[in-house]
Amino acid sequence: MNQEFYHKLCITNILKGVEEGLSKYSNPSKVALIFAARPEDPVCVFDPQNILRGHESKLKEIFFDNYPEWQKTIKEKIFGQPQGYMVPENDLALSGLISYGGSSNDFFYQAWLTNHHPDMCSIHPTERWLEQAACLLVHDYNSRTSAINSSDYVLKNYSLQAIADFIVDERDKNLGFDSKILIPPILNDILNISKTREEGAWARGTLFFIDPQRLKEISFITKIQKHERPVISNVKHIRKLLVAVENSDRKLVSDGCTIIGITDSEIPSYAITAEFRGDHGFLKLGNERISSFFDGSFHSTTREAKMVELEELLLDSDLDTEKSTLLFQLISHLVNSAGSGRHGCTLVIDLNETPVHLSGHVLDPSLNLLEPKNIKLTCSFLKIDGAVHITSDLCINGFGCLLDGKTINWENMARGARYNSALRFSADHSRIIVVVVSADRPVSIIYNGIEINAFSHWRPVYQYTPEPVTLKKYLNGVIL
Repeated sequence: MNQEFYHKLCITNILKGVEEGLSKYSNPSKVALIFAARPEDPVCVFDPQNILRGHESKLKEIFFDNYPEWQKTIKEKIFGQPQGYMVPENDLALSGLISYGGSSNDFFYQAWLTNHHPDMCSIHPTERWLEQAACLLVHDYNSRTSAINSSDYVLKNYSLQAIADFIVDERDKNLGFDSKILIPPILNDILNISKTREEGAWARGTLFFIDPQRLKEISFITKIQKHERPVISNVKHIRKLLVAVENSDRKLVSDGCTIIGITDSEIPSYAITAEFRGDHGFLKLGNERISSFFDGSFHSTTREAKMVELEELLLDSDLDTEKSTLLFQLISHLVNSAGSGRHGCTLVIDLNETPVHLSGHVLDPSLNLLEPKNIKLTCSFLKIDGAVHITSDLCINGFGCLLDGKTINWENMARGARYNSALRFSADHSRIIVVVVSADRPVSIIYNGIEINAFSHWRPVYQYTPEPVTLKKYLNGVIL
């Protein structure tokens, strides 16, 4: 096989694996690579989805304006390092992107980049994912063999191991002793517990894992006798025990092998914590979220709508900054309330000085959303068929409202009546933003008849594989 073609195949194969894996773990994700295999090679770019567009000035500053100091610094770092050892490089700090860079004697420089989604619990597992991609590229690029499909498979299914790698790194840096807890089996057990029902109910409550050396720090309400302590892998038994701590500040305590007892103490720093919330839950290190879990897998999402596009629309409106920020916070609270309740709803945000007339239950007087009791009442209105009408003065003007409008060409019958009614209504009315929350959690932000936060579609890498180009050509506008 031609060496140049083989090297391109290595890069494409790994990039495809990272992209597919991260798209399952997070929202649909795009991936790019900046690299120079040898010190004398020009810096090249492989960016099939053009996620680096808009960052040209920063890339020029990093790789050209700082040349040859950039190259000299890397040579000094890797000098004398053993074969196969990768030295981490500085984050490229490109807005909206997560990056991991590394250099070694086997592969001079590489930086992997992907989308930083706004609803991520933590970026660190994704960084470990990109680090694994970098390590696999060094191996495959220099192996001189075409048997590289295993790298693709590993990266498509790396979520659990990426989380485990991050947890191990953090605990090793901060605990000051060798941990006896095996992280991957614990993560598997957490997923299995989350899938196990007890009398038809999903798991609720908190379980945390602490090293045996630190058990003396815990003030137990009670302990289970040593010879009767259930092992963590017995998920049915653990699921039953969670009933003792659900809907309370009590927690189950484990040493990584068995359940030790029950406590109402604070969770220790760097304890591995599983917070079960019914059909989903959150994995934490101490009290810091790492990821969520549901449907038998780990995911990066906080399960809270971030609605960046709505925030931008409100800030660009003629509302003053304080009022637009407060309105956004109130809308976010209502949307997350509907998401938590697993019911759909529609919010009409009316920025007109004189609110539009909507048929439905018009309130007299309007409800001021700055009063907490009115927010609770509005959360109840969301469960009633029809839209909730919110005006720019932070008031609820009505609920159960019907949205009329003329047929438009870009309706999507697969999305249902609530969504398409919102498209029609917003197309007919200016200064109206409609937020549609589906029962299965997706949130659509519609303005002037267009869903402005719809996912963009791009060419799958396996169908279209462009050639890597030099960074110089890329900065001059070459389209991959």
